[in-house]
Amino acid sequence: MRYCCTRYETPHISRMSHSLSKNQLKYLRGLCHPLQPVVMVADKGLSENVMLAISEALSNHELIKIRLRTEREQRNAFITTISTSTGAQLVQKIGQVACFYLPNPDEPKLALPAA
Repeated sequence: MRYCCTRYETPHISRMSHSLSKNQLKYLRGLCHPLQPVVMVADKGLSENVMLAISEALSNHELIKIRLRTEREQRNAFITTISTSTGAQLVQKIGQVACFYLPNPDEPKLALPAA
């Protein structure tokens, strides 16, 4: 299943213009640890509603945790699709859980350490 990059983006979400430094990724991984998954992707895959929920969660929280209840190859494909369609950067992937970060340019909630 293939999704258009602009289809699920909300107007105020822009693609990340640069990659995060190792120090910033380490900081975000630490913030991810206590988070609970806000979206679960299961046997029905990345439906339109799931992608909209992921986009909304990214715009509201900037840093989210997603549970992907599928096989490894399918999980990797879903992670790539989520990253490309929302513009979010993968922060961490452990087993069936992946964390994504997308800064909100209008209302930033997280202050990242200097690169």
